[in-house]
Amino acid sequence: MQIQRKIISTVMMSMCLAACGGGGSAPPATPTQPPQASCDLSALEQSLRQQASAVKTDTDFTLLLERFDGRAFSYSRGASSAVTAYESASTSKWVSAVIILRLVDTGVLKLSDTAASRLTDWPLSASHPLSQMTLQQLLSFTSGLTEEPLCLNLPSADFAQCVRQGVSNNSANGRQPGAVFDYNGLHLQVAGLMAIRAAGAADWQDLFRNFVQQTGLFSTARYDLPSTGNPRLAGGMHWTAQEYLDFLRALQQGKLLSAALQQQMLANQRGTATVLNSPAVSGFGTDWPYGLGHWLECSNGQCASAQRHSSPGAYGAYPLIDYQHSYLAMLAREGALGSFVEGKAVIDALTPAIQAWAGCKP
Repeated sequence: MQIQRKIISTVMMSMCLAACGGGGSAPPATPTQPPQASCDLSALEQSLRQQASAVKTDTDFTLLLERFDGRAFSYSRGASSAVTAYESASTSKWVSAVIILRLVDTGVLKLSDTAASRLTDWPLSASHPLSQMTLQQLLSFTSGLTEEPLCLNLPSADFAQCVRQGVSNNSANGRQPGAVFDYNGLHLQVAGLMAIRAAGAADWQDLFRNFVQQTGLFSTARYDLPSTGNPRLAGGMHWTAQEYLDFLRALQQGKLLSAALQQQMLANQRGTATVLNSPAVSGFGTDWPYGLGHWLECSNGQCASAQRHSSPGAYGAYPLIDYQHSYLAMLAREGALGSFVEGKAVIDALTPAIQAWAGCKP
């Protein structure tokens, strides 16, 4: 009887230890994750359409969304559509950077290449500080170039001659490559000329045609502003919303760049450079850092990486990849020049509904 009482006592003690978390160094049980709340996708899409139709805006627009698994949503307001041709403004920066980066992937260029070493008609002496600017600094707008030449906007200007003029105009600015961030279009013109020369291409149009043929992207798009002979790589495209969304999808899926180069593109390339000119600061009131050809949407300008990447344009168009919520978005519109704040206001107003839609797994 006494033995039986001891056995019962031992069993009860063991049960108590297990229930109360005792028993020495035994690991705690893995907490049970609550089941995902059910969601009504149809109701979420109806709500998103209602909000998009009611949002205050200065011009018609098209919004295309796509989850990484392929589920899509589209909304067009007024005369806008997914196949309306829009002027790109700065949304072309991301496209131009990827076209150039693909030459890095094939070994035609290196990010460490200097412009002076790639351009035989480089206008500055080898000892000039700006002669040390690299392709990586050009794509991250930290090359030291701070002044755009007028010829960047002249249809009849010669592309290469305009690059030389622009570099010469900056020769006395006293800037060191890597020391300052200045958001201007000359960086990509220089990088584009490096790519043209390295690839042995006739001009930028030749490079763009090769890109279209290789990828099947942007089949009706064009670099034609201010002209096809002197295109602004930082803001001279026409595209449709569907074409740009297709580009974002291919980029997100790793079909355009190697994994290593894509990781570099998405990382903060601005580093500790002093910000001289940033529309993110002056227009959006936020210190976004910069990757290669696009913005990293994180509030701390020194953040090493971000979950959300974008390339808003001056007319309010807004392409983005949101890795945290696993979706692509393209807001296509063409408001007045400088209405990029209006485009961001539309995106910001709709983001909660977009994220709810993206997070729904019915």
